[in-house]
Amino acid sequence: MTYPIWRRLIAFVMFCCCVIGTTHANPTSSEAEVRQLWQLLDYVAVDYAGAVQNGAIVSELEYGEMQEFSTRAQNQVTALPPHPLHAELAAATTKLKQAVERKEAPQQVSLLAREANRLLLQAYPFPVAPRALPDLASGAALYQAQCASCHGAAGAGDGPLAAKLEPKPIAFTDEERARSRSLMALYQVISQGVEGTSMPAFAGLSEHDRWSLAFYVGSLAFKGTDIAAGESAFAKSSSASATIPDMNTLVTATEEELAKAGSPSTARAVLAYARTHPGVVWEQQERKGIVLARKLLQDSLDALKNNQRSKATELALSAYLDGFEPLEARLDATDRQLLVDVERTMQLYRGAVAQGNVLRATEYASQLDAYFVRVEELTGANKTDATTVFVGALTILLREGVEALLIVIAMVAFLRKAERPQALRYVHAGWISALAAGALTWVVATYVVSISGASREVTEGLSSLFAAAVLLSVGLWMHQKGQAGQWQAYLKQHLTAAMEKRSAWALFALAFIAVYREVFETVLFYSALGADGNGPALLAGFVTGLVLLSIIAVIFLRTSARMPIGKFFSFSSVLVAALAVVLVGKGIAGLQEAGWLTATPVTGPRMPVLGLYPTIETYAAQLALLLAAGLGFGFNLMKVRK
Repeated sequence: MTYPIWRRLIAFVMFCCCVIGTTHANPTSSEAEVRQLWQLLDYVAVDYAGAVQNGAIVSELEYGEMQEFSTRAQNQVTALPPHPLHAELAAATTKLKQAVERKEAPQQVSLLAREANRLLLQAYPFPVAPRALPDLASGAALYQAQCASCHGAAGAGDGPLAAKLEPKPIAFTDEERARSRSLMALYQVISQGVEGTSMPAFAGLSEHDRWSLAFYVGSLAFKGTDIAAGESAFAKSSSASATIPDMNTLVTATEEELAKAGSPSTARAVLAYARTHPGVVWEQQERKGIVLARKLLQDSLDALKNNQRSKATELALSAYLDGFEPLEARLDATDRQLLVDVERTMQLYRGAVAQGNVLRATEYASQLDAYFVRVEELTGANKTDATTVFVGALTILLREGVEALLIVIAMVAFLRKAERPQALRYVHAGWISALAAGALTWVVATYVVSISGASREVTEGLSSLFAAAVLLSVGLWMHQKGQAGQWQAYLKQHLTAAMEKRSAWALFALAFIAVYREVFETVLFYSALGADGNGPALLAGFVTGLVLLSIIAVIFLRTSARMPIGKFFSFSSVLVAALAVVLVGKGIAGLQEAGWLTATPVTGPRMPVLGLYPTIETYAAQLALLLAAGLGFGFNLMKVRK
């Protein structure tokens, strides 16, 4: 049996990868309890400055509130259900309580309270943005009817009833306090009131009215010049849109936080315009992310209910590829299990659509909506910290690079053992060209066009199947020569002739495909992580990954150089076949996610690192490849015995 040279390559593959997944629990605490806890922490963050200054109490009444609220927050955290972040959250609230007791600086207390709230939302997320676009005109009318008697017609805290109240009503025009107050905090106070004060709960108002009122109140500290400057910033620069990319950011951001990330004057102007013109943010978020995924999923469900099954399938694919898929990199770095849950449920939803099962599709859509709430909290703007970005960048590079590296290094090791150094230039040209193509892909994806999720999945799927086919043939040929013990004579008699026929260009093709399929996905993942603004952490993760990959390459080359060529053949054949099984699983899964192939989910483990995806189609393809490899190995053994 003879093969062209590109099928004579021997790949000695060491496939190792460590996947660290973050488990997550399903909190059983009610949304109202978590919201109240968030409100307590936010109240401390904003109002502590009115109780303590320079280590001294300036208001006994307000300081008593700060002590009470920080203690209550600590107790409520203790009562929350188990979660991997629970201990960290409990430690954060304990530090906050101790800081209040020590009368530490307002900036430090505010920082601790904000950190506790960040952990709270990450562990026990709840919807924080309005479901509909707030109406500031309606909010203004509600304010005059419900709030002006205490807070004053202009929000200065000088209403007719203010003199009789203790503590005094908040002056919403107070710029200093307004700098640390978010719209979410205002909404919470409007919804639940403030215990121990004259501020009642307006739970009788609709959710939309409460949000409209919160937006109006949140705009009272801004001047007309601030709003005009913000309008100009949004019109002239994309950085304004990037500062407040979605409604979640708009309702949770404070001027104080935005000022730390950029210019204080710009932060004030951008926030002033966004709060008074929320439609600008609303429109831009409708075009991307989880909001887009949720909208397309609902459109898909509506189409299915109208018996438009083909349209429903198309919209479901778009919800995943255009809405959710761009967030995979950040979610993979923060909560791997949640990523798995979303992908599997999306697959189940598409299966229900294909069957026309409206009831089952509705159930899966509802489950996805709950998942999307958690995804939104984890992947929203500025939600990914530097450590998470570093770990994500490192693991992505190792996960995507180890397969390509080992294939290329195995090609190099084989050609060195075959004493054909002249062929090495084809291999090196292949992987170098793949890196150059990856750099071009990054430029295109960043500055020219947005590469869709479907393009990524199709590219990865087809290249994986191509590489799997090549590796299977390589493994069979290698096993044959290893069993026959004729490798030395074979190399001397045939390899030179084959190289003279210029089939060595196939070495270039295999090296290029093996590297580019991984570079392509890495580029898109890094682009998504880079959107969080943690550039140094991203670069550090990338450099660390390169160092580790270099160490793997050195170990592999030294090990293969010392290994007798007979053992090299025999051991490598099994590992090459195993890698082919991994790649065929990834290839089928990629084409399923792009909508090229159907997906029939079954119960089973989902381990992308091993190419295991629980669908009948992926299992069938991997079983077929295993059977082909087994038959090939068996045929080789029978031939040796004869």
